[in-house]
Amino acid sequence: MKKSILMCMIAAMFFACKSASSTASTDTTLSKKLDRPTQVALKGNWVLTNVSYPGSDYIKVNSFDLADSKCFIGSTWSFISNNNKGTMALTSPSCTSFSSPIVWSINNQGMFILKILDAGEKAKKVRDGYLLKVAGVTESSFQLIDNINVGGQVKDVVYQFQRAN
Repeated sequence: MKKSILMCMIAAMFFACKSASSTASTDTTLSKKLDRPTQVALKGNWVLTNVSYPGSDYIKVNSFDLADSKCFIGSTWSFISNNNKGTMALTSPSCTSFSSPIVWSINNQGMFILKILDAGEKAKKVRDGYLLKVAGVTESSFQLIDNINVGGQVKDVVYQFQRAN
């Protein structure tokens, strides 16, 4: 599965972007088998409460080719596990508002697969998506983690979610 530019970053002296043609993993194939129990655990409404870059405090990340990662703090996400659809909405007053339907799944390798759709667009027509690692799933929280390249070093971008209801 091809991966769109997942994150672009500008640091004081570093510039890093993921290639639109990079694959999810260079040494293994992306599994199409789903992790249904984890998907069911994420069913419902969530708020993205924090974005962090462990060990890298001075970087700027453009998340999901939409906005600065800090604009995602407070965003609302809805996941429907039986049909792998949902919505996401950026609501930060200091950023441009954005809302979109999404299609998502979690495979048995622990990868969260996300497609952001334009209104009326069918998921099968969307070729590009985003791959993030799912971690720390509890009844009330979970994390999505992306690995990005900054100046030749791999850094994490951690998106922290809390259940809204």
